[in-house]
Amino acid sequence: MSAKLIDGKKVAELIRSQVRDDVNEWVGSGNRRPFLQVVQIGTDPGSTTYIRAKTRACEDVGINTGTNRLPDTVSAKELKRIIRDYNQNDEMDGILVQLPLPNHLSSHDVIESIDYRKDIDGFHPMNVGRLAVDQPSYRSCTPAGIFELFRHYSIQVKSKHAVVVGASNIVGSPMAIMLSRENSTGKATTTICHKFTRDLTQHTISADILVVAAGQPGLIKGEMVKEGAVVIDVGINRVADETSKKGYKLVGDCEFESVMEKASWITPVPGGVGPMTVAMLMKNTLLAAKKSIYPDG
Repeated sequence: MSAKLIDGKKVAELIRSQVRDDVNEWVGSGNRRPFLQVVQIGTDPGSTTYIRAKTRACEDVGINTGTNRLPDTVSAKELKRIIRDYNQNDEMDGILVQLPLPNHLSSHDVIESIDYRKDIDGFHPMNVGRLAVDQPSYRSCTPAGIFELFRHYSIQVKSKHAVVVGASNIVGSPMAIMLSRENSTGKATTTICHKFTRDLTQHTISADILVVAAGQPGLIKGEMVKEGAVVIDVGINRVADETSKKGYKLVGDCEFESVMEKASWITPVPGGVGPMTVAMLMKNTLLAAKKSIYPDG
């Protein structure tokens, strides 16, 4: 058996095309063009790359955007003052503070300072809490993108055993919530694992759906995967590669070749989950402009 590829680039373009059409219709009806405000703290090259991808996507779908680049010495007080100004600016629909933050800043405090009605990342406790109790909310973009892939490829979640490796607030935890929810897209029996899980293979080998978001290259190998499983590799890791012009290559958290021999479906890295995350960010920004989630916002 050799897995079929889940083409995130193709599905992301379909979503972006729909968002582009919706933005044109929204603006054509006399409404203001949606606006996404990005905040970057410091000069982390990974963050710069992500922001560039998000800015290009905004341009592609017709969403206006601006990036405020702050020094990595900015104080928590000053950063919160800036965010407070953005919260009160009716011209700004979405606010995105690019993570990770410098060590002296608390990501929890910064995320909580964003108006939950403009939290298009879906990280604010209000959005996470509403997600957990199955109320309308901005869904964290990576898990939301994965569910769009399931829908596009008709991958069933209901009654399956889903195992999530990685328990972050950004991917692992919201993914587990969405998989296990009692609604039309969930109803999986869900296990969540992390770096302290004993005998990880004992859990992954029983997964019908395996979502790996641990940030550790090559963590999951073919012998850890059930025959015919659906494998979603969220990891994006830089590893040294002397044959590459850049001196590195991007790999996932799965040992791709060996896992591909066992799985029925697999996401490549790059070109799998990454483009979907950006596409869902565009979708959330449009929802914020339309006030679709929080009409009284």
